[in-house]
Amino acid sequence: MSETSPTSTSVKEQIRHLPPKPGIYKYYDSQNRLLYIGKAKNLKKRVSTYFTSKRGHSGRTKVMVDKIRNVEYTIVNNEFDALLLENSLIKKLQPRYNVNLRDDKTYPFLCIKNERFPRIISTRLVVKDGSDYFGPYASVSRMNITLDLIRKLFPLRSCNYALTDANIEAGKFKVCLDYHIKLCKGPCEGLQTEEDYNTNIGHIREILKGNSQAVIRHLRTMMEKAAAEMRFEDAQRYKFKLEKLVDFQNKSLVANTRIHNVDIFSIHSDDKLAVVNFLKVVNGTVIQTDTLEYRKKLEEEDRDILLLAITEIREKYNSTSREIIVPFPLRFQYQDLKFTVPKAGDKKHLLDLSKKNAFFFFKEKMKQKEENQGIKPYERVLARIKEDLRLERTPYHMECFDNSNMQGSEPVASMVCFRNARPSKKDYRHYNIRSVEGPDDYASMSEVVMRRYRRLKEEEQPLPQLVIIDGGKGQLSAAMKSIRALELQDKIEIRAIAKKLEEIYKPGDPLPMMIDKKSESLRTMQHIRNEAHRFAITHHRGRRIKKNLISGLENIPGVGKATAQKLLSHFKSIKKIKEANLEDLQKVVGKKMAARIKEAAL
Repeated sequence: MSETSPTSTSVKEQIRHLPPKPGIYKYYDSQNRLLYIGKAKNLKKRVSTYFTSKRGHSGRTKVMVDKIRNVEYTIVNNEFDALLLENSLIKKLQPRYNVNLRDDKTYPFLCIKNERFPRIISTRLVVKDGSDYFGPYASVSRMNITLDLIRKLFPLRSCNYALTDANIEAGKFKVCLDYHIKLCKGPCEGLQTEEDYNTNIGHIREILKGNSQAVIRHLRTMMEKAAAEMRFEDAQRYKFKLEKLVDFQNKSLVANTRIHNVDIFSIHSDDKLAVVNFLKVVNGTVIQTDTLEYRKKLEEEDRDILLLAITEIREKYNSTSREIIVPFPLRFQYQDLKFTVPKAGDKKHLLDLSKKNAFFFFKEKMKQKEENQGIKPYERVLARIKEDLRLERTPYHMECFDNSNMQGSEPVASMVCFRNARPSKKDYRHYNIRSVEGPDDYASMSEVVMRRYRRLKEEEQPLPQLVIIDGGKGQLSAAMKSIRALELQDKIEIRAIAKKLEEIYKPGDPLPMMIDKKSESLRTMQHIRNEAHRFAITHHRGRRIKKNLISGLENIPGVGKATAQKLLSHFKSIKKIKEANLEDLQKVVGKKMAARIKEAAL
């Protein structure tokens, strides 16, 4: 039982009177055009968030909220009913700001006709005439393989004769070619009983449901019985069918047969597109697959889209599975459904398979879009970075800085360069900190930024459009100090990325920039930051190792720092110095020092 709200002139007044019950809500503009449909476990609490926390909304959500002039709601019994009603209304009414399901394909089904001596046909049209439909099949070839197997195992008629008792007894029909090539047993002439025919149809239903094991057991029993009764030709026929069915099942098997009947869903998305993959597994075999594409309109979370997709796909496939495998908790409960987030084992293997399908489908969609628009992949990424980071110029040339030290010892820094969103390793640079004593990251950052861009300015080399600082507001201020001192603030834009929460900071703004955590912009900045960190750590490790080696050589009487560096520069390692003969050492440090080194035996 549900109730619908009356129309009110004041949105705030309507929200104040919303009930704290499960249901769906609809937003309308001043022209009474439907803007958005949503579901809620608590209508009053959910709708209120749109109007009391605008700061966290994206630009598109803010635009929609500003247009809302009327709110309507429908109360339902529970959250599951709200999900079903939301899904139904979105498909029917297609509101402007709801996710858009891009699914214009008509999938094929296998149909067991509702008739005497049922035929099995492939069709793309589902008609409610009492026939049984199995599918849909995402691949026509997969469907044809299944249909071909069925026809080899169980001969069936392909004619559309009305096989009534009266017509058969009157001899109105004659067997066709299918009978002579053993694809049909001739029920049209009464050569096969209806009972025998329907037994085969029962086996076919089990196979199409994914329950091949029951049919395999039946065929094995019949084969053994025929062999025991010395009906060897019949036994051979059962053996042939058994081998065909077992081979078919083995090719379809992807998990343990104890996984009886589950649905698997996964999602891959960015801030504009979401792809949901579905696998249905019965007795360890994937019997159905599908992938749906959703176009985002607002900042919909993956959890919300996945719930919509689960409702859509389970309705489409008439799924009765009570267990649903998902990649993350859905904060949704229903008494007859169990949501599982596997951490290991066969179910995790199936979830990974679904994730892989979603990922590659997503990448293919992106590739097709770029090809259709003539856009190179890096151009899309750079355009997105420019938009998300609010840059004035497209950052074809980006540089990133990071510091590294070990309790203040051997402080170093690195600069990595990306051109067209890809690493340009020939332009990477290491810096040994000169003017800073102790662990002072801010001063170190200021020094290396000053050294880098003072040199580029003096040599009149091209400057990067974007400089990224690995750190927070403190490191950003230190870098900007050097940029301003060089009077380059109008030529170089600079941003910082903080490690802890992956926040992006802009000079002059104390608050971090709001960027989607799955956006290509953030992923690219993380890539650059991680590369700078790796490069700095590698250099710092090399400095520490070299320092330790030099210290070890200086323990030899008479060997100073200059001699130690000379030896390492020539032999490259302590091991090679130790293995060098006296003549080789004499060529580098002279007879007296070579003798001391050999005597020390390192």
